[in-house]
Amino acid sequence: MPPFFDPREGIVIRQPPGEGTGYWAGAPTVWYDAPSSTFYLAYRLRRPRRSETDRGVAPDRGGETRIAVSRDGVQFEDVWRAEKAQFDSPSIERCALVHTRDDRWHYFVSYVDGADGRWRTDRLEAGAVELLDPAGRVPVFAAEPLGIEGVKDPKVVVVGSVYWMLLSYVPKPTDDVAADAMHSTADVYNTGLLQSCTAVASSFDAVHWQWHGDAMRPEPASGAWDAYARRVSTVWTDGAMFVGFYDGSASVEENYEERTGVAVSSDLMRFRSLTPAEPAIVSPDGSGSLRYVDVVQVGRTRWYYYEVARADGSHELRVSIVPQA
Repeated sequence: MPPFFDPREGIVIRQPPGEGTGYWAGAPTVWYDAPSSTFYLAYRLRRPRRSETDRGVAPDRGGETRIAVSRDGVQFEDVWRAEKAQFDSPSIERCALVHTRDDRWHYFVSYVDGADGRWRTDRLEAGAVELLDPAGRVPVFAAEPLGIEGVKDPKVVVVGSVYWMLLSYVPKPTDDVAADAMHSTADVYNTGLLQSCTAVASSFDAVHWQWHGDAMRPEPASGAWDAYARRVSTVWTDGAMFVGFYDGSASVEENYEERTGVAVSSDLMRFRSLTPAEPAIVSPDGSGSLRYVDVVQVGRTRWYYYEVARADGSHELRVSIVPQA
């Protein structure tokens, strides 16, 4: 499969907050507002610990989420930020911004629920991005009501009059696994006990959502590069089909360092991999991780946004701009 873009030619748009493993700038989603010709970038920052000398404490995981704006898709200015403490959470992960037909902004935030240690997704809403308030968040998807063990990393796409949300989720175990084993560290994805899968939901107003459930999951017995995780990160239309990128990992040891595969779907309800043998795109540096790819197409040009590993082990946020034939 020919590469969609070359990360070596990508433009760095956000540096990590430090050097070395565990410092990340990434998990991007981008909303292009056509009427104003403006790119809105949602991303998050992570630090491995609270300070360089504070090595005895737990990592400062998903420390904050930010929204930045740009007129050219490259030079971004931060206009909003929130810290994980505002969500009473040990970690924030990927978030997604949506501008709806009624001129409202909705921000879908995934974070660990401080009450039960499980990943969940809530919604903020305001008339302007700068007015989004974490204190006014409302639930969208939580693990217990859905009968799953975690749900995060939303990405919203619009097809016709329908909003579609892609999410990473962890299904209930089929064997007897203690809740403490899954959630005592507040990250079930990093336990190795259960696989990371993709779910899909839909809405007509971006407020009321219908959960459709499983859309893609790994095959643990395959021993493949994506046997532990298959997380669809974005989709776009290509003729009668939907094409998407997904993050894959072979085992829990590669959690946080996923690489990118390609999947297709005819209906957004079920995806199949076009790259079962090996990832389609990897970083040339560090762990090889390249993940959370998002795509914006304006005219005959595509902007690919992604989180990519650097040689020092940190992750930075890049964009690759590719004219289409």
